[in-house]
Amino acid sequence: MKYISWNVNGLRANVNKGFMDFFSKEDADVFCVQETKLQEGQINLEIEGYQQYWNHADKKGYSGTAVFSKIKPISVEYDMGIEANDREGRVIKLEFKDHFFITVYTPNSQRDLARLDYRMKWEEDFLNYLKNTEKIKPVIVCGDLNVAHKEIDLKNPKTNKRNAGFTDEERGKFSELIEAGFVDTFRHFYPETEGAYTWWSYMFKARANNAGWRIDYFMVSESLKNRLVDALIYSDVQGSDHCPIGLILKD
Repeated sequence: MKYISWNVNGLRANVNKGFMDFFSKEDADVFCVQETKLQEGQINLEIEGYQQYWNHADKKGYSGTAVFSKIKPISVEYDMGIEANDREGRVIKLEFKDHFFITVYTPNSQRDLARLDYRMKWEEDFLNYLKNTEKIKPVIVCGDLNVAHKEIDLKNPKTNKRNAGFTDEERGKFSELIEAGFVDTFRHFYPETEGAYTWWSYMFKARANNAGWRIDYFMVSESLKNRLVDALIYSDVQGSDHCPIGLILKD
């Protein structure tokens, strides 16, 4: 099976920049997007052969996630069931025969770390949500997790030590996710690969200079490790400040 995740930074804009060309070419079994920036009814994508599931934020033009699946899920769940976390359209969970698939758009800690405290509580809630889900069957979780875990995961670690996405607190929460038994699939295959990024600032010709961050991930339950075939970063795909990422799993 092939899974793809992409923070599209506004789906309507991305559709005008080749989204459907990439979607069609890759022919994924499950394709999910984050930061759709949509309300219900603001876009109509008729994609033959795919079920569609959308989670919109209450706030217009903000956040939002969607999943397109060739396989009809057994069930679909939106959000975590926690009022403080469930207004921004950040989580969609699909149940398949032998696993759950979750896409997530983790809150950004923002400039001056204005939202770091909320982010820390979100991380605790989300890890509990994952572990409770995993009690039923294994989990694939993917999306924009808004953190570069190790220094190898961004171009300029020293100058970003206390910036959102590379604080000790955020990196520590990602370590807790791994300690809880979730595998960072890209590092599973490519533990020493440098310059593998998924997000670049629009400023300072960051993408042209590959001055980026790896903040988009496919994480899987340890029990799925023996089914991993490859983890992909489509760094040449334009249309957003993020590039798509992929996972291939044995059926």
